[in-house]
Amino acid sequence: MIENFLDALSGSPTLLVGLCVLMGLLVGSFLNVVIYRLPVMMERGWKQEAREILELPPEEDGEIFNLVTPRSRCPKCNHAITWYENIPVISWLVLKGKCRECHTPISKRYPVIELTSGLLAGLCAWHFGYGPWLLFMLFATWTLLAAAMIDADTTLLPDSMNYPLLWAGLLAALIGVSPISLPNAVAGAMAGYLSLWSVYWLFKLLTGKEGMGYGDFKLLAALGAWAGWQYLPLIILLSSVVGLVFTLLATLFGGEKRTQIPFGPYLAAAGWIALLWGDTIVSSYLGMFKIS
Repeated sequence: MIENFLDALSGSPTLLVGLCVLMGLLVGSFLNVVIYRLPVMMERGWKQEAREILELPPEEDGEIFNLVTPRSRCPKCNHAITWYENIPVISWLVLKGKCRECHTPISKRYPVIELTSGLLAGLCAWHFGYGPWLLFMLFATWTLLAAAMIDADTTLLPDSMNYPLLWAGLLAALIGVSPISLPNAVAGAMAGYLSLWSVYWLFKLLTGKEGMGYGDFKLLAALGAWAGWQYLPLIILLSSVVGLVFTLLATLFGGEKRTQIPFGPYLAAAGWIALLWGDTIVSSYLGMFKIS
């Protein structure tokens, strides 16, 4: 039965795209949890480490807090969210964007992230087709989406997302699934980290200020492991373009002005674009100058 289903997926691009969109919606619901809870978990871990260093007794919280426990609740009335209130996009629409108990508005960002997750997964299925590389790309897509949103909210890029992304890219190259070779993946990871690391220290020496965080180095290293060192200049250039577009849109639509703008979301978006359309972008650019 499983073999028949896999044969159907390999023979029907429409079915494959539809399944990936559905999976993306479901994963997007979980990503909403990750985006909110992971920074809280990190903060609690730092506080606990600080108390251990200072030889203070641990805080008596009593409540387990991770990506699974406790159940999601309304922050206003503490209403526990049931499974049928957590169906991606549909539940938000049925509830008209409000808590079922106290009618407190539910942020539009939840269904937007679910839809984004589903659409990006569908694009990956349409672009790459059936095969093991698609599974790797789905993992990269969802990881980059969550990392970008966490960085946008907190200016943090968690190692717990950067490192799995890095190792997954190297693994894909090692087992021959990635379109790039293992030496290019390793060189990409090294060059990605060192390039931003060098910029960081040059900027700090000249100005005495920190222009970016170490999470950005690790994210570009991870992207280098996926795309190879050859595409790092493209990713950095695209990240600037993406940043400019987002800044212009925020200005046009009266977005919130921030004194500290994270680079991670732009880097993640640029890396994802390069993984899908990097060859096309480079070929088109070279074609403008008739360079083969």
